[in-house]
Amino acid sequence: MTDTYARTASTWRNWAGNVTARPARVESPASVDELAAVLRRASEDGLTVKPAGTGHSFTAAAATDGVLICPDLLTGIRDIDREAMTVTVEAGTPLKRLNAALAREGLSLTNMGDIMEQTVAGATSTGTHGTGRDSASVSAQIRALELLTADGTVLRCSAVENADVFAAARVGLGALGVVTAVTFAVEPVFLLTAREEPMTFDRVTADFDQLVTENEHFEFYWFPHTGNCNTKRNNRSAGPAAPPGRVRGWVEDELLSNGIFQVACTVGRAVPRTIPALAKISSRALSARTYTDIPYKVFTSPRRVRFVEMEYALPREAAVEALRELKAMVDRSPLRISFPVEVRTAPADDIALSTASGRDSAYIAVHLYRGTPYQSYFTAVERIMTGYDGRPHWGKIHTRDAAYLAGAYPRFGEFTAVRDRLDPGRLFANDYLRRVLGT
Repeated sequence: MTDTYARTASTWRNWAGNVTARPARVESPASVDELAAVLRRASEDGLTVKPAGTGHSFTAAAATDGVLICPDLLTGIRDIDREAMTVTVEAGTPLKRLNAALAREGLSLTNMGDIMEQTVAGATSTGTHGTGRDSASVSAQIRALELLTADGTVLRCSAVENADVFAAARVGLGALGVVTAVTFAVEPVFLLTAREEPMTFDRVTADFDQLVTENEHFEFYWFPHTGNCNTKRNNRSAGPAAPPGRVRGWVEDELLSNGIFQVACTVGRAVPRTIPALAKISSRALSARTYTDIPYKVFTSPRRVRFVEMEYALPREAAVEALRELKAMVDRSPLRISFPVEVRTAPADDIALSTASGRDSAYIAVHLYRGTPYQSYFTAVERIMTGYDGRPHWGKIHTRDAAYLAGAYPRFGEFTAVRDRLDPGRLFANDYLRRVLGT
């Protein structure tokens, strides 16, 4: 069992600790055939089935009182095709293991999120993304996938084979079957130069379109109760590699971003009135720096301070107005927010339930330290985001239901039709899917 979620007796808990489930059984199949046998037994016993990756979703997407599938033994690279420039990987493989293995082969994904603890199936099924002007989410880099359906059929899907399923299953929410393998597009490993720089909120929002247009990958963090942001611009580089110095890298990525930040969050949770002062200190703690390294060492960073999160995808042109409204709400409210607000972008893609489906998108993510009451803050944020036709991240806290989501996704009915065909008996259902997809 991975160390990112707990299984004690019959209890499963996600990484953040805000979701707990008590499955009737936990199974760890070592092959597709063993997995098919697990599905047969569950169906015979009248139990539902949910695969759970590393528990990095903040929703109950993987929770079940039926059979929980632990994918720890379904890992490894099946094939690297250097002519097609693809890699096929078992669905339970953690992204961090895939990234390291690809680097050893001189290969890389084009884009990725800012953490890499998730399994490939968990990350893609919930729409995990990074930031990019031209390159999209992890799911958008899928070229084919293998799906074990409710009746035990192994379905191979791509743009030319079972194309309707492929359009849905790249962000499948675990509703269509159990993903057993994923084929990603890859490219020769390249270098990225990261430029991290403090910037005021007013400047970032005024120059947002320009910053997105001029950089391959742009993101920033705004620190509530301040007018300060930290920005990050990642662009391809001819080299040479110049990673952060060992001491400075440890100071900024471990000591400041994790160790001292953990202390600040703990103090803020215990004494909320200290949060604005701590935010001012935190927002000035990280200085400007530039470094160059291979992609996964630039895109991703350790996240050891545990939190809960809500994230909405908005039409990109609405991002600045929504951010200003969010800042005004925080400034006039009694809320005390210890975590920065993260802003990223993605180009439109063609996946039915991708948060960027059919539109260029900006992502606004809000977080609170684990154990902090979050309902008031998240409710206020959600009210703003839904006012801009926001789409909630499938793996992050939200309260939207099928009625709302059917209006937010033009291809929602296409997805549910595929689900009706592949899982008419709802072997893969749970409370979360009943809420977001309907019955």
